[in-house]
Amino acid sequence: MKVKICGITSYEDAMIAIEAGADALGFVFYEKSPRFVTIPHAKSIIQKLPPFVEKVALFVNEDAQTINSTCQEVGATLAQLHFEADREVYENLTVAHIKVIRAKHKEDILKYSDEYRLIDAYCEAYGGAGKRLNIEWFEDIDCSKIILAGGLTPQNITPLKNYDFYGVDVSSGVEISHGKKDIKKVQDFIENAK
Repeated sequence: MKVKICGITSYEDAMIAIEAGADALGFVFYEKSPRFVTIPHAKSIIQKLPPFVEKVALFVNEDAQTINSTCQEVGATLAQLHFEADREVYENLTVAHIKVIRAKHKEDILKYSDEYRLIDAYCEAYGGAGKRLNIEWFEDIDCSKIILAGGLTPQNITPLKNYDFYGVDVSSGVEISHGKKDIKKVQDFIENAK
């Protein structure tokens, strides 16, 4: 199972995650988030990172031009879109991207089932709220293109292996405080997921 550690706000936390075996790191470009990073700050972290780690830029309600230019400037390799964009936005993206489904109901998790997608629990705020989805929704469903997020912790990750998710995405579940990662929690989460 691939693991993304999201809400990275420092080079130190980025390296903790990478050294523990993270496949991807998430950088939040949404100003209302307590894990928000500026473009210069994210760039200063990303340009020092080793190769073969996915650098994911998270956006909420942005246009394609902003997403493209931000990803190019900071060196992000993937855009994660936490909003229902219209077709024009997707058509004008020049960077690889992944859609996020903020699931309220079981049938929501079937959206975009022919593509890789991230599924998070719906809440009024965008991302990082630590709200958990009903895992029973995923029984008897092909989860091979699903990245699961929402309320994940080192303690509850192990049973998810039975579902064959493509990956998992965690932020608050491995933190000391908003935007500050806990070394032990990061290590335990990745070890338990893999």
